[in-house]
Amino acid sequence: MEQLWMFSMFLLLLLSLSGVYFVKQLRLLRRCPPGPLPLPVIGIGWLTGFRLTPDLLVQLAKRYGNIYTLLAWNLPVIVLSGYKVVKHGLIDHADYFSERVETPFLRDLSKGKGIILSNGHTWKQQRRFGLVAMRKLGVGKTSIEIEIQEEAAQLVETFTHANGQPLDPLLPVTNAFFNLIAILVFGYRFSLEEENFQKLTDGINYGTRFMGSFSHVLYEVFPWLMSRIPGPHQKTLSHFKFIYDLVKEEIEKHKENQSLHEPRDFIDYYLLQLKRSKNEPSNTYDEDNLAACIVDFFIAGTETSATTLQWALLYITNHPDVQDEVYKEIQTNCSSGLICYQDRKKLPYTNAVIHEILRINYILSFGIARRCNKDMNMLGFYIPKGSIIVPDLRSVLLDTTQWETPEKFNPNHFLDKDGKFMAREEFIPFGAGARICLGEQIARMEIFLVFTNLLRNFRFQLPRGVKQLSEEPMNGLTVHPHSYKICAIPRHNAL
Repeated sequence: MEQLWMFSMFLLLLLSLSGVYFVKQLRLLRRCPPGPLPLPVIGIGWLTGFRLTPDLLVQLAKRYGNIYTLLAWNLPVIVLSGYKVVKHGLIDHADYFSERVETPFLRDLSKGKGIILSNGHTWKQQRRFGLVAMRKLGVGKTSIEIEIQEEAAQLVETFTHANGQPLDPLLPVTNAFFNLIAILVFGYRFSLEEENFQKLTDGINYGTRFMGSFSHVLYEVFPWLMSRIPGPHQKTLSHFKFIYDLVKEEIEKHKENQSLHEPRDFIDYYLLQLKRSKNEPSNTYDEDNLAACIVDFFIAGTETSATTLQWALLYITNHPDVQDEVYKEIQTNCSSGLICYQDRKKLPYTNAVIHEILRINYILSFGIARRCNKDMNMLGFYIPKGSIIVPDLRSVLLDTTQWETPEKFNPNHFLDKDGKFMAREEFIPFGAGARICLGEQIARMEIFLVFTNLLRNFRFQLPRGVKQLSEEPMNGLTVHPHSYKICAIPRHNAL
């Protein structure tokens, strides 16, 4: 009887605390932008399934407007949707929204080091150094174009060896973009068959698919429990431990064979900076930050560009008329010699096709989350300090008020009435404001040069019996196409 009474009192106390917590949530929600009603204990999990997806964000924006709140365990998640609101947030209020979100899993993953997930003085110093070092290594110059041309040539050779038979482009495309980062940071490239290349790319792919999953959400909510039990979260951490260990081994090799008087790669430049600034009290240069920066480069520089090119090959295979027009333009304007990045000015249609591929399938589920660093008001709504800010960049690239046919693949979005390429400020696949992608310039060069070299050498066709490749995305942290095969027919053999 006494045990029953104690259990009843415990249950009553639990219900009372849940009720008080629920009332606090409602009070907080009343001050923030509108959003769905959170339920006791599960919050908005009843609506989201404990994960955010691009389709869900679109539906919520239609219902609640272009700035709305998702209350997650007493923490407001403010979603910015559509071009005008996202621009207002990321550019006009850049000082408020420049910090990254710090969560239990992300802290375990990066320890607040590097560029992508760091904040404050660490972020400013590491990002500034990253920009300077990349310029010294030739990013934006002819020297880096030569490296990209060599990787494009390797990719052409790989496709040629397939002899027009059905080929899955995933691994060779990933290898090409992976090597461009490896050359910059390590000073050498990896072969397609090399074990470390396969382990590194497997780890990055697994990690990007884990982010945003139900298991990831559970880790963020119950880190003390999830860190002690097996699951996909442990496998992700194990993959990234391997990546960090490999990077640190490479740093040790560079220290043993120092070339600080003639730096060859990012590690050399960083070690030189570390030596120069060791007596500066406010410097954040150390080997942990170096390792984290390198991992950031591989994650941001391989996955995004490789996924973009996979989408590019899929779309031009599904749209042979577009492919033929690109080839015709290349042959007319660049019939001999290497295609250079400056040639994009002579290839307006080709440039428009590449931009449209980046627009129609933005390669992230949405923009990387920020954190509001001060209480503020935006567009008439109160946004409390500590709120998570999610800029939905996909919604900008599909904004019905900005694009003529937002859901349709249409290169004319980037062409004027005279057929000239037309830059558009609504085109922000690399982000905007203080946290704009560090590698935007090299990514644009890579995608243009690799894409044009492939289209110049091959006609891409569907395998026999296949009517169309699926354009439905697979959602994770990055938005991949479903696995597919295509036939790369050398142009002299093309029908």
